Amino acid sequence: MTILYWLLVVLMFVGVVGAVVPGIPGASLILIAIVVWGAVHSFSSVSIALGVAILVLLLSIGVDILATYLGAQQAGASKWGQIGAIVGLVLGFFGLLPAFLVAGPLIGILIGPLLGAIIGEFLYRRDLEFEPRIKLALKAGIGIVVGSLIGNLIQGLLAIAAVSVFLYTTWPPGAGV
Repeated sequence: MTILYWLLVVLMFVGVVGAVVPGIPGASLILIAIVVWGAVHSFSSVSIALGVAILVLLLSIGVDILATYLGAQQAGASKWGQIGAIVGLVLGFFGLLPAFLVAGPLIGILIGPLLGAIIGEFLYRRDLEFEPRIKLALKAGIGIVVGSLIGNLIQGLLAIAAVSVFLYTTWPPGAGV
């Protein structure tokens, strides 16, 4: 049981990293690890941790959407900029995957949304001259990315809280077995 416990804790820490780094599952990995421990050990021993993990998963989804939206709103981004960021994220992740197996997706996840938001916003603002158009597109792209990064940091803190509750409520790992 102790080996399983520590493997699940490692999986949870991967989940904490995933909460901060886009493209890696975050709160869902933590929830899966808690469910596995509950299924093997007993769900009564993880009821509080399970509740916190479910709450963290729901909050993480809300924070992700809200932070990106607020970042876009503060920067004056249109829906085109937001859609461009999503398209850029997908293309950045999958587009650089064959070129750089490990670093490619991470670089793509960081650069893709920025470029996608800039391109989307630039295409939307066709009524402006080139210079104000590019300035507005850059501002929107940076706003969307900053909002996403702030959201990721908040998700990381939520993930750390979920793991901490699990460790607190189940420590020591072999007790009661």
